[in-house]
Amino acid sequence: MELITNDQVRNLGNLELLARQVVEGFIIGLHKSPFHGFSVEFAEHRIYNQGEPTRNIDWKVFARTDKMYTKRYEEETNLRCQIVIDSSSSMYFPEVDTNTEDYVNKIRFASLAAASLMNLLMRQRDAFALTFFDEGVGVHTRPKSSTTHYRLMLTYLQQLIDQPTHDVKTATAAALHQIADSIHRRSLVVIFSDMFDATEREEELFSALQHLKHAKHEVVLFHTIDKSREIDFEFENRPYEFIDMESGDRVKLQPQQVREYYVEQVAAYQQRLRLKCLQYKIDYVEADIRAGFRPILQQYLVKRAKMR
Repeated sequence: MELITNDQVRNLGNLELLARQVVEGFIIGLHKSPFHGFSVEFAEHRIYNQGEPTRNIDWKVFARTDKMYTKRYEEETNLRCQIVIDSSSSMYFPEVDTNTEDYVNKIRFASLAAASLMNLLMRQRDAFALTFFDEGVGVHTRPKSSTTHYRLMLTYLQQLIDQPTHDVKTATAAALHQIADSIHRRSLVVIFSDMFDATEREEELFSALQHLKHAKHEVVLFHTIDKSREIDFEFENRPYEFIDMESGDRVKLQPQQVREYYVEQVAAYQQRLRLKCLQYKIDYVEADIRAGFRPILQQYLVKRAKMR
């Protein structure tokens, strides 16, 4: 089974089915990668560490794989993951007809990535929860690991996809401060956001990211972007009317008139964001919506392994 690509998204409408296919393809792919040690058995087992008692080794798995795994019990897994999704209007770029399945925009990419992460977390019996924010915090759930909880979270994600917003701005810094204060136990906080906020609030944004770390959380920022358009500004050199999806402001121009300056400014901001994440020990991952889901799931597994 091959890892599902963005081109195949249009053929599958059911979020639960799609997330399962993404994860199952990814797990099979681990056998051919440096991450083979995670194994398809991770739902019920973990790799045996030398010096541990041998009574819990699963010898049947050893016979099949020639690797030693111990049976894992629910009380051994206490990871809590809060998945935070920016639901402001800019996340619905590129704007599309949601009556068709033949599209990928930032919110749909983030939602499917979140659904796939929750599928992995549930398989590993770890707890997960969702938070949505725009000008304030909207949906904010508590971590659980049950199938019922998973399906409720999928419902929230599907609503997010199906109900695009216009002229809804972002207050990322205020939302992240609120989230940091509301998660009381040490957690893995996974953020999906394009990080497009008002320029004058840049330092406030960086301060909010720092707050999450001061609260002892592990943080992964998936900088969710349409790289070809939003970073590289790849548009045909013809007249366009560009519309700010959060303010409604409009400007008419030809891309070549501003491309060099735009690319320079966006690259500089992205570099500042990377450096701040490095400074605060936050994992920064560029999540291009046209690059598929493997980088998302792979980064999660690496982070999870470090937290155990």
